[in-house]
Amino acid sequence: MHKLTTLALTIGFSVAAIAAPRNEPIQPIEPAAITDEAKVELGKQLFFDPRLSKSGFISCNSCHNLSMGGTDNIPTSIGDQWQEGPINSPTVLNSSLNVAQFWDGRAADLQEQAGGPIANPMEMGFTHELAVEVLQSIPQYVDSFNQVYNVKKITINEVTDAIAEFEKTLVTPNSRFDLWLKGDDKALTKTELKGYELFKGVGCTACHNGVNVGGNSFQKMGLYEEYVTKNPAEGVAGLTGNDLDRFKFKVPTLRNVELTYPYFHDGAYWTLEEATDVMARLQLGRTLKKTEIDNIVAFLKTLTGEQPTFTMPILPPSTNATPRPEPFVKK
Repeated sequence: MHKLTTLALTIGFSVAAIAAPRNEPIQPIEPAAITDEAKVELGKQLFFDPRLSKSGFISCNSCHNLSMGGTDNIPTSIGDQWQEGPINSPTVLNSSLNVAQFWDGRAADLQEQAGGPIANPMEMGFTHELAVEVLQSIPQYVDSFNQVYNVKKITINEVTDAIAEFEKTLVTPNSRFDLWLKGDDKALTKTELKGYELFKGVGCTACHNGVNVGGNSFQKMGLYEEYVTKNPAEGVAGLTGNDLDRFKFKVPTLRNVELTYPYFHDGAYWTLEEATDVMARLQLGRTLKKTEIDNIVAFLKTLTGEQPTFTMPILPPSTNATPRPEPFVKK
C-alpha cells in the first residue's frame, strides 16, 4: 500500500480529504500572511477614519464597506457634497490579487490606489497635505506612526502604505469552491458542478481565471454586441487617449460576487442572472437558456469565501489643534 494512503488511514482521514489540488483554470485563495501586525492595525484605523475626508464623514469603508462584500452596493458611489461618482466601486476584498487597481488600472498597486480617493474632489474631497495635518494633530497617531515607521513627521507615503497593508489582509479563503478545488468532492452540489462545467465550456474562464477568478487582465466590453450605457467612463482609453482602448476595463474578480451587486463598471445590473446573460451575449456571442444561467449562478455563489473578521478599531480622539471638518452643504 502507498505510504500516503497508509498514513491517511492510520490518522483517521480519508484519502479524498488530502487529495492533491485539482488542475483547473481557477486556483484556491490562501489565507493572508501578516508580517507586521502593528502596521496592519494602524492601517485598519486609517481605513475606518472619516477624518481623512474634507467633510469628516467619508472613510475608505464608506465605499468599500467590509460588512457588504467590500463595496457599497449602489451603482456609483456618493462622495463629497453628495456628488455621485462616475463609476461603480469595485470590491476591496482580494484586491491585492489584482494586476492593477481601479477599473482602468491607473494605480499600479494598493498603496497608489489608497491615495487617490483622499485627494479626489468627487470622493473624499481633501488634499494629502490636509489629511496629514489632521493626523499630525493627534498625538496617538503620531506615536503610532513613530512606532511603526520610525518617523515623527507623518507623510502621505506612510499613510497609504499602512492602508495598503491592512487591505492586503482582506482575502476571503475557504469558499466552498476552494474546498472543492482542494479535493473535497462533497463541497459542491451537482447543480453547482454543472454550472462550473458550463462556466468553463462557454468560455468564461478565458477572462475569469486564476486565484482571483479575474482581476488579472484588461478586456474590451462588448465583443459581439455593443454595450449600451449612459455612463461616461471610457476605460483605459481615458488614460491612453487611444480609441482602441475605449471600453477596455480590468476584468473584475468574481470572488464573493453574490455580495458585490450591482454589476459592471456602471452598476447597471442588479442580479447575477442578468449579469450572466449580458456577459454571455456581449463577450461570448452566446444566448444561454434560463436553466444554463441558473446553473452558472449557482456555481458563482460558491465563490463566496470567509469574510474578514476583526475587532473594530477605536479611533484616537481629535485635539484642539485638529482642523475642523467642513460638513456637506445642504442644497
